[in-house]
Amino acid sequence: MSSLRAALFIARRDLGFMLWSRDTMLWTFVMPILFFYFTGTVTGGLASPTGSEDRPDALAMRAPEDAGFLLDELVERLEEQHFRVDRPETDEDWARYARQLTVTPGPTEETTGNRSLTDLVLTGQRVALRFENRLEGPNAAFDQIRIARAVYAVLADTVVTSQENGTPSAESFAELARMPRTLSLDVRSAGRREDPPIGYAQAIPGTMVMFTMLVLLTSGAAQLVIERNEGLLRRLASTPISRGSIVLGKLTARVALAMVQISFAMVAGTVLFGMDWGPSLPMVIAVMFGWATFNGSLAIVLGNLARTDSQVTGIGVMATIVLALLGGAAWPIEITPAWIQQLALLLPTGWAMDALHKLVNFAYAPAVVFPHLSAMLGGALVLGWVGARTFRYD
Repeated sequence: MSSLRAALFIARRDLGFMLWSRDTMLWTFVMPILFFYFTGTVTGGLASPTGSEDRPDALAMRAPEDAGFLLDELVERLEEQHFRVDRPETDEDWARYARQLTVTPGPTEETTGNRSLTDLVLTGQRVALRFENRLEGPNAAFDQIRIARAVYAVLADTVVTSQENGTPSAESFAELARMPRTLSLDVRSAGRREDPPIGYAQAIPGTMVMFTMLVLLTSGAAQLVIERNEGLLRRLASTPISRGSIVLGKLTARVALAMVQISFAMVAGTVLFGMDWGPSLPMVIAVMFGWATFNGSLAIVLGNLARTDSQVTGIGVMATIVLALLGGAAWPIEITPAWIQQLALLLPTGWAMDALHKLVNFAYAPAVVFPHLSAMLGGALVLGWVGARTFRYD
């Protein structure tokens, strides 16, 4: 039997044994889907922008009917902040809205008389605005900011028009709006795609990176320890199969297991969650192959150095969690301090996540991730050499 055939024989046997293990099947085919959903939902709510031109946020408003032109200006500013301003007629309809804005023209009837909201503002009287929001999280705080921006925009325009034209009016507001702005701000998303890596775009690649490492550093490495402790490797020592063929076969089996897991995750992410892998799918697959090879080699080293499967499980789980957190696989790296973002680029999880985000979310050219892929394959080569040197039968 040639060395290559012997390695492939060992790889097929190992892959079949690991793949049909209940723990491996659970963490390869079931848990990633659950993590896709829960992590995607959490990170989507964490960073997803609220409101857009295509899908503005509904805002219920209560205000006097004869409020005057300033209320119309306020509605216009709220719509510029991507709110859809509705005026519910009944309390039942009002209660359906999570965002509610009440405009009260003055504290008491004695101070307001029959004057409109606009008249009160122009004469320096108090007008109360109360915003209630049943939503929670960062988006709720951002809603408060958008409301305040709309209100202060109307207030600022009122001050400017009163200084230039005396008494503000709808015409003076329109004239001010037509004036050219001396300062403008152009905000654009990086890359060719407008979607930042949040929600499922962050969760699916991150879960793939994290679970590939987790499965190989636990099941993949533990299987090697179990075979050594049960004397199975000593039996291989009595066969004509060389040490190099055995190590190559063990490595190939673990890389194949990782690619099965990655392929399933990519298909499930596309079908169940509508994941778009960008225009460079072949390079995405190449990056994940490099990641699988790196972790397969690391699993061999860990399996050689550990004495018990409990040691492997503890080290594998802790290493995966720490590297996933610091490398941006467990959450968007953009929410971490700058020094962690710089540290991530020195970690293997950071290489994989940065390469995937560049290809998937920002549609960079495939050549941009050559350094990432080279680092993973180079690391796999070094770890493979270490694994071959430290491999032992007992």
